[in-house]
Amino acid sequence: MTAPVKTPPYRSQLTSARDGFGQLLHAEWTKLRTVPRWGLVLLSAMTLTVLISVLAVSGSSVEGGGPAVTVGPDGTAVRDTMHLVHEELPGDGSVTARVSGLKNLKPSAPDGGRAGASPGVYTRTTAGWTKAGVVVKANTKTGSSYVAVVMTYGHGVRMQWDYTHDLAGSATPPQEDRWLRLVRKDDVLTGYESADGKDWRRVGSVRLAGLTGTVEAGVFTAAAPNTKADRMLGGTRVAQGAGQATAHFDELAVNGGEGGRQQASIGGPGLQTAVPAQDAVPAADLAAGSFDLHGSGDVAPLQANSDITRDTLSGAMIGLIPLSALGVLFITAEFRRGMIRTTLTASPRRGRVLAAKAIVLGGVTFVAGLIATVLCFLIGEPITRRNGHKPPLWPELALTDGPVLRAVIGTAALLAVVSVLALALGALLRRTAAAITLIVVVLVLPQILISGLPLGAAHALMRATPLAGFAIQDTITRYDQASAVCLPEEGCYPQGPWSGFAVLCAYAAVALGLAIWRMRRRDV
Repeated sequence: MTAPVKTPPYRSQLTSARDGFGQLLHAEWTKLRTVPRWGLVLLSAMTLTVLISVLAVSGSSVEGGGPAVTVGPDGTAVRDTMHLVHEELPGDGSVTARVSGLKNLKPSAPDGGRAGASPGVYTRTTAGWTKAGVVVKANTKTGSSYVAVVMTYGHGVRMQWDYTHDLAGSATPPQEDRWLRLVRKDDVLTGYESADGKDWRRVGSVRLAGLTGTVEAGVFTAAAPNTKADRMLGGTRVAQGAGQATAHFDELAVNGGEGGRQQASIGGPGLQTAVPAQDAVPAADLAAGSFDLHGSGDVAPLQANSDITRDTLSGAMIGLIPLSALGVLFITAEFRRGMIRTTLTASPRRGRVLAAKAIVLGGVTFVAGLIATVLCFLIGEPITRRNGHKPPLWPELALTDGPVLRAVIGTAALLAVVSVLALALGALLRRTAAAITLIVVVLVLPQILISGLPLGAAHALMRATPLAGFAIQDTITRYDQASAVCLPEEGCYPQGPWSGFAVLCAYAAVALGLAIWRMRRRDV
């Protein structure tokens, strides 16, 4: 009888090693690097990304370095315009007043029109931050340190300080009376509110080094600008007019105050002007502590309408096109030539094959994208400075700054995820032209549509499509209390950078999962 042939022990081990995931990664890397035209596609993507970015920032200039702006205590560009009634507070003390009848006197659009009176969509997002309340301010110069407890037109009671800080109190509507109080003890200021002037609720406390020595304590009114945005396919027209508001104050008391009660109109860089006659509070009412106070302007951060870092990375939108083509070709070329059968014979576990392709392609495009995005920033940032984008409205930036580093690395990661998404679509459709067209459409078409859609629809599109991934490029600090309109064409995304990037990653993960499922169920 013939003895059975036994497979040597090392044979199964060798087969397992060849089918190991590390070996599979090496095989896919070999395929990618040995096709010359794929290397050219990578190089063209890097070149386009850098070239388009440089051209974009070269064509963007600001006359004279931008408008003159007020600078807050921390160097941030701010708005500081108000009608102030005040008296000196040399030491510990408090300021208390009842606020009622807060009104926006210019609720219509800057051109006098009404919402919906013209084609497009009218949006006014800042009138809700019209405010009136009690304040302790270092002095009457614009940009000086302050703490305030205010009633706002659309956001209830708030405690705000040094322009960039905002703390929510009760959600009291502006039609209701509210007693507000600030108590100063050393350099700590504590804000309170009350519905009846008897039972007080603490809003918050803050310690500010800028509020030492003699300060000014009193009440103020300020009105955020009214903004109108007419949006239609092809462009957006934004008009902004000065807001105007009024509020009634009574039971005003400054405990520890001295020097008599005065009023001032504060506004413009370093500018304090006389109160206009029509807005001046009569002396008798001023002394009695019961009067109407009119105001305009705003007390909040001043946000630039352009993001320098994002501008230097704007070429990524074009650079992703050749990377999308590479992602599609990395799988469809094997289907077209029948090489996929050889690949799957050598490694029958189809999900692992596609996963290996995704890892190799994503890694290579990330490295290429990172080189391109670093060059974009290092070349583009000095150009923006020469073109007038200077502090304080556009702060100094460095590659090592947290938001900048996140945007630069994040953009490279975005390009890598897009290439993986393209790979997945190529595996699903198995047609090069169809897959490339689809990936370009889902990324570029929303970019075109958002400029003409109503803001709500545009923001929904930016949240729900792969375009959301470009939120990773946003480096502007946005404040809820700032008077600004979030326009998509200016790169303002309604979601945070990481949540937007997560949306793109989710699309790629779902597409890759579907592609693996299809490859497992369908014979090649």
